[in-house]
Amino acid sequence: MRKNWSCSWICPLEIIVQIRKLFFSGKEKMAASSPAPAPAVNVACARQGRLRQRYEGCYRLVSGCIPYMIKEDGQNSSSLQDHVMDRLQVLMISTPKRGDLIFPKGGWEDDESIGEAACREAFEEAGVKGIISGTPLGEWIFKSKSKQNSCGLEGACKGFMFALQVTELVESWPEQSTHGRRWVPVEEAYGLCRYDWMRESLDKLKEQLLFAGDKEHLSSPSLELTVPDSSASLYMVMPAVAEGAVALC
Repeated sequence: MRKNWSCSWICPLEIIVQIRKLFFSGKEKMAASSPAPAPAVNVACARQGRLRQRYEGCYRLVSGCIPYMIKEDGQNSSSLQDHVMDRLQVLMISTPKRGDLIFPKGGWEDDESIGEAACREAFEEAGVKGIISGTPLGEWIFKSKSKQNSCGLEGACKGFMFALQVTELVESWPEQSTHGRRWVPVEEAYGLCRYDWMRESLDKLKEQLLFAGDKEHLSSPSLELTVPDSSASLYMVMPAVAEGAVALC
């Protein structure tokens, strides 16, 4: 009688064990056949707000740049001026709800140099890295887009623009959803500029490149020749030489 009672418990237990084995082996097979999750893409975030914004009196200080490259075509130009003017291309960016194009620029903050601010804005808005000149193209007084029709100095900015020789064009950048980018010949860029100060900065860019007077220095890498080391610095700052002149737009 005792033996029959033990068997009556052992049989159901064996069935339960077998069911558990079948259940867990099925889960392991499903996990093995499932594709591995795609690695997350790490895109740096753009700075927001104006807690660290620099001011000079009533002016908000702004730093920006004209990203450029000298596009090579394998032909020798008759002069340095032809070499620059025929092959010079600049990178312009779009903005929401506007049909024209602008250059990367934004607020200069108190924990960075003016050159660092220009390079940061170029990366955040246009997704480019490169070598920035320490000599500014100039200083311009203008109003922010939201204050164009306001009276007085409300929304007034003092902007510093630099030339940025592009060495790397990244595929994803922080403000990609709001800023598209486009390479254009420098002469075409004049017609796309929104304001007079932008056209003046293009004039200064050409003057600065011609003054350099060295074709090897002016030869920017093509879009395919990006910096091989992905950990390369966002910017390289050349020594400053002189201040730019103030021009009212």
